[in-house]
Amino acid sequence: MKDDFFKYQGQTSPHPLAIEISHANGSYIYDVEGNEMLDFVAGVSANSLGHNHPKVTAAIQNQLTKYTHVMVYGEFIQKPQLELCKSLANTLPESLSSVYLVNSGTEATEGALKLAKRFTGRSEIIAAKNSYHGNTQGAMSVCGAEQQNQAYRPLIPGTRFIQFNDESALEKITTKTAGIILETIQGGAGFIEPKNNFLQKVKQRCKEVGALLILDEIQSGIGRTGTFWGFENYNVIPDIIITGKGLGGGMPIGAFISSHEIMSSLKENPKLGHITTFGGHPVIAAASLATVNEISNSTLMQDALRKENIIRDFFKDHPKIQEIRGKGLMLALIVDSSDFATQVILECMNKGLILFWLLFEGRAIRVTPPLTISDEEIIKGCTIILEALNN
Repeated sequence: MKDDFFKYQGQTSPHPLAIEISHANGSYIYDVEGNEMLDFVAGVSANSLGHNHPKVTAAIQNQLTKYTHVMVYGEFIQKPQLELCKSLANTLPESLSSVYLVNSGTEATEGALKLAKRFTGRSEIIAAKNSYHGNTQGAMSVCGAEQQNQAYRPLIPGTRFIQFNDESALEKITTKTAGIILETIQGGAGFIEPKNNFLQKVKQRCKEVGALLILDEIQSGIGRTGTFWGFENYNVIPDIIITGKGLGGGMPIGAFISSHEIMSSLKENPKLGHITTFGGHPVIAAASLATVNEISNSTLMQDALRKENIIRDFFKDHPKIQEIRGKGLMLALIVDSSDFATQVILECMNKGLILFWLLFEGRAIRVTPPLTISDEEIIKGCTIILEALNN
């Protein structure tokens, strides 16, 4: 299987991990040789409820007996889609009540950018340096990482970049600006939280000039930071939200969310402002609904903060950990070099613990386990990391 993997499947890097997967359950992934691996990555924050969660699996199986794809998104009333949109709206302020379901976080980014331009009639977008919002052309255009973008230029024009948490740069948001897109917590840059009410100040500047604040909640949302949405931690309400990853409970989905007034601008002049064939697929919407309901009606969000403290306590005084960034179960252990981070990650994998890297911060060791991970599993994984650090 490994030979065929390299021969037939398009590759994303020179050195993929190439672990041959047999099955997965709960917080564990198993390879074809029967090795058990504790998962501290959760599909890069996508498997909110771990692997093969019984409620998600049951929702998928139940919907499969009814219907799968029947019509392009938005034409037929389909209960899984509608119930998911209602459930998401119930987690949000009244000003964010209109949900557009798509296939992925990157498509949600594309939709949000189009929506901001359409509603304001402006073309300029402000984004943050070292941001990551997806990998299609429009999404790459607002990713402030030139090492990724340089090979694919020209990208979509009209984007200006500021430094995350730099209040002095907010004057760049003007009456020419359609919207500013920011990750609530910068992911690829190293799980950097907003400081000194930065997001509130951005929102105030947007109000002053008539621009829209777009917050990317693809990683920080769906309970991962101790609240359902990451922005709830920072006392700000965006004009548009982007979500994906953990929303599907392991299935591919995304959404952009705004007010009914703003979202309605996609309906006409021209109509079909955003269209998608498979967005909100009923089987995936059913899985997502089960995920949202489980996170909303359990203690998983509160538990994420308690579990964060267990992890922080494990490493707070370790001489090789310079900093622990992030919130809830969206954490990064920062060490002194990218080489050392890679050594630790690979050593832990050899010992049965799955860790991973961040895109633009080489010194980071990603710790984003499923929200359902037990205290005992956290202690087991942290012990393996501790041994690797000490070696």
